Amino acid sequence: MPAAPAEQSDCRQVVAFLHDRGFKHLRARKHGSAVIVESGPADDAIKHVRLRRDTVHLWLLDIADHREKWERTHVRALLKDVLSELVDSFPWVLASRE
Repeated sequence: MPAAPAEQSDCRQVVAFLHDRGFKHLRARKHGSAVIVESGPADDAIKHVRLRRDTVHLWLLDIADHREKWERTHVRALLKDVLSELVDSFPWVLASRE
């Protein structure tokens, strides 16, 4: 059974969480069952992380490498917990690259 699609409210939750913690250069968009966090101009965006819905309540964290290919992490939890782990354990991934 495919994962439930991401909602606009998920994107708003991600952006609010990141902006509250000082990452105001980031934005989020939904793509299927994922929320993509990116920065830079819309026509040449830099991908930072992907939050994939695994079940109705659980999300997976993927990090973009230097070629913007997705690398899986061990993180699987509620969205708010995935975001906390991201900010606490992988803050360099969210740094501005512009």
